[in-house]
Amino acid sequence: MSAANQLAALIANMFATGLLDDQFQQLQMLQDPSAPNFVSEVVTLFCHDGERIIGELAKLLDKPTVDFDRVDAFVHQLKGSSASVGALKVKNTCIQFREFCQQKSKDGCLKTLETVRINFYELRGKFQTMLQLERQVNGFPPNN
Repeated sequence: MSAANQLAALIANMFATGLLDDQFQQLQMLQDPSAPNFVSEVVTLFCHDGERIIGELAKLLDKPTVDFDRVDAFVHQLKGSSASVGALKVKNTCIQFREFCQQKSKDGCLKTLETVRINFYELRGKFQTMLQLERQVNGFPPNN
């Protein structure tokens, strides 16, 4: 199967499994010859920021006294960046996460952090594969 077909199948699978929503298609439509790397730059930034935020959340929730306002602020940030790239599962998990913050439930936050982590890293792995396939389709060697 060609890289282009693999890429199309991967993206279709990401929609079918609920990892992505229509916002990702909107993002793709913003890419044009004047900004040929737009999607890859936005996706890379999302992955970098998401990883940093998840690390911050883990640190905050590991403390004996949790600052739920700070936790909520980070979750809100992750929810916003997830919504902007169309990361549906991550965004929806952040909505649940914020409810636990408002209830000041450390157990709920810890469980939801684990779900966010699973959903985020699943999506990040597929985004990395997508970016490698795009490089092949565009005639660049794979990034190792």
